[in-house]
Amino acid sequence: MLDHIKVENILFLDIETVPQYSDFEKVPEAFKQFWEKKSSFFREEEQTASDVYQRAGIYSEYGKIICISVGIIVHKAEGQFIRLKSFYGDDENILLNEFAQMLNKYYTKNKSIYLCAHNGKEFDFPYISRRMLVNGISLPTILDVAGKKPWEVTFLDTMELWKFGDYKHYTSLNLLTHIFNIPTPKDDIDGSMVADIYWNEKDNDRIVRYCEKDVLAVAQLFLRYQGKPLIKPENVDSATD
Repeated sequence: MLDHIKVENILFLDIETVPQYSDFEKVPEAFKQFWEKKSSFFREEEQTASDVYQRAGIYSEYGKIICISVGIIVHKAEGQFIRLKSFYGDDENILLNEFAQMLNKYYTKNKSIYLCAHNGKEFDFPYISRRMLVNGISLPTILDVAGKKPWEVTFLDTMELWKFGDYKHYTSLNLLTHIFNIPTPKDDIDGSMVADIYWNEKDNDRIVRYCEKDVLAVAQLFLRYQGKPLIKPENVDSATD
């Protein structure tokens, strides 16, 4: 499976997002009305817009990106390695600009690159693109898919690949790592805890570690799809080490 794709040409990534404000009371009045309307489609009858505001982070219009982690697999004489790097911080504009510069530089060197994430086509790739536009950042060529033919879009999605054409099928990264015997990235926190850790604990380093674990898990899963051996723990070059 996927034998035609060189794993060295893939940039694996994951993002962490949070609501733009620490709580609903701090949301500007005009914007509260938009969230009232948006949340009415999924909140329970007894819930208020404030009750479900923590979910705002999953919507690019109401959330912001606080971390983008990426990974590149390289082969050396000693074996297969992965290099991880993270762009993170409170200023979304800065981290997105730095990420865009990296993408442009990487694409200039290698126009055969792919971007790969779990549920990336539905979440990570469009979320990054929308937040870049909101922040006035020009889209890197690889993300600028408007007008491109399907085969010109170099996005890989480990969840979509697992579907094998079954549009009804959703499988979490956590479940797939379990059935493929890959170390879980959820051994400390999971996505539902990120907003609280960011706004209340203010522990960005913990979020970065979690994000990088997800990137590693996606890369390992892709290797499993290709029938290749996993990257050894000692061959993980993490920015948080």
